[in-house]
Amino acid sequence: MSFLLNGLAATTWMQVVMYCIGGLLIWLAIKKGVEPALILPMGFGAILVNLPASGAVNQYVSGLGNVSGILDWLFEVGIHASEAMPLLLFIGIGAMIDFGPLLSNPKLIFFGAAAQFGIFATISLATLMGFNLPDACSIGIIGAADGPTAILVSQVLKSKYVGPITVAAYSYMALVPIIQPFAIKLCTTKKERRIHMPYSPAGVSKMSRILFPVICTVIAGYVAPASVSLVGMLMFGNLLRECGVLDSLSDTAQHAFSNIITLLLGITIASSMKAEAFINLQTLMILALGLLAFVFDTMAGCLFAKFLNLFTKNKINPMVGAAGISAFPMSARVIQKMGIKEDPQNHLLMHAVAANVAGQIGSVVAGGIILSLAPQLLM
Repeated sequence: MSFLLNGLAATTWMQVVMYCIGGLLIWLAIKKGVEPALILPMGFGAILVNLPASGAVNQYVSGLGNVSGILDWLFEVGIHASEAMPLLLFIGIGAMIDFGPLLSNPKLIFFGAAAQFGIFATISLATLMGFNLPDACSIGIIGAADGPTAILVSQVLKSKYVGPITVAAYSYMALVPIIQPFAIKLCTTKKERRIHMPYSPAGVSKMSRILFPVICTVIAGYVAPASVSLVGMLMFGNLLRECGVLDSLSDTAQHAFSNIITLLLGITIASSMKAEAFINLQTLMILALGLLAFVFDTMAGCLFAKFLNLFTKNKINPMVGAAGISAFPMSARVIQKMGIKEDPQNHLLMHAVAANVAGQIGSVVAGGIILSLAPQLLM
């Protein structure tokens, strides 16, 4: 029994708190359906890495020396060494996305840019709150509403807050149906939310669908070279979808491949959730800043639509601008539900989907722009 008593005696109150956080994440995944494919592994992993002398992490064992733990090894190989897992996940995401609604109404791509304002506003705010610039940029990217991008940027910038940033990014993505309606109502009137937008899609040729991911990658390569790894993997996945000759690979990328990577990514990220690094005031500040980033993004998209309405004859429903964040397709669904609630005849789904896929592009480009500044940030 002495080994059991030794283990209990070695348990700190911070580890107990992490057990509770892990249990909460598991509960949210199972009971509330909060990004279960990633949140459940993260929750279980948070418990694994915080057990005293856990064999899941690197440790020194008397008589054996340094022993590698599976989760720390996965983190080193799959994330730290080359950011492989977050980047590979973009192949699956790209294969899931249909850019047709955006190609039929290209002007909506501007909402994908406008709704990234929250990233840069949050970076400024985090800096004012005392975070150094690499950590502030890593926190700001939570506003991209794109978990893999948040993981990639925070890891490349060597932020010591990868765990809290990941938890915040994925938690708030799942809470989009709660966060966005609140933010939208802060900056729009009922009359604005009832604006109708007729949907008359232009035909999109197969050639256009095939050329789009190639052209996007080339443009990103010249505008923000550091974004090529993100944009390239996203667009490669989309090319698998649209080429028409690799349907089985496209299906694999959308389902089996992305599920496996998500599963491994979730439990691997847990290695950065060790109690001594996670339980601190900065974690609470990151959670608060992440929430603000989502609110700022949503409001920026709405306000940009209102600005355009000053100069256009055919008015844009400001709620469509809010869909310019990267939380695809949750944000588009939220806008559709809000539109119908305001007016049962007001169907905004296809416009919102176009802005939403534009947000997916905008988020990875924003991440690439921040990565392009990495050498200066890390000096």
